[in-house]
Amino acid sequence: MTDASRLWSLDDVAERFEDAANTSRRLPPVRVQGYFNSWPVFVRKEWESFAADEKVYRPFPPRPEAIDQMLEVMRWVQWLEVEQRHLVWMRAKRYGWRDITIRFACDRSTAWRRWQKALELVATQLNDTGVPKPSKFLSNVG
Repeated sequence: MTDASRLWSLDDVAERFEDAANTSRRLPPVRVQGYFNSWPVFVRKEWESFAADEKVYRPFPPRPEAIDQMLEVMRWVQWLEVEQRHLVWMRAKRYGWRDITIRFACDRSTAWRRWQKALELVATQLNDTGVPKPSKFLSNVG
C-alpha cells in the first residue's frame, strides 16, 4: 500500500506546471547563431534613455535544477491531447478564465472541468508509474 503523502495531487501537478511556465519565461531569448553586433554600446544621458527601445527588466536565469524540472514537465505534456496541452499551459501561464474560454469557445465551468480532467490524467499517470513526488520545487529558489 502506498503512502497518501507521496501521491501526486491535482494541486501538486498544477503547481509544477506553473513552475515550468515561470522557468520557461526566465530562459534567455533564442537568437540566430553566428551574428554579432560590432557597434559600440552608446552611453546615453538620463533624458535620452527614456525613449530607448531597450528592455530594462531582465529576470535572473533559472537554475539548472529548475530547467531539469521544466523538461520533466514537458515530458508529462505528451500524455495529454493537443487541446488539453494548450489549456493546461495557458492556465500555468496565469491566463484568466475569460481568455481561456474565448480561446476554447466554451463556458468557464466547462473550461475548468477540462483543466481538472487534464491535471487528473497527469496525476494518475504519475502515481501509476511511481514517479516520486519531491518534497519541494526548486524553480522558485533564486
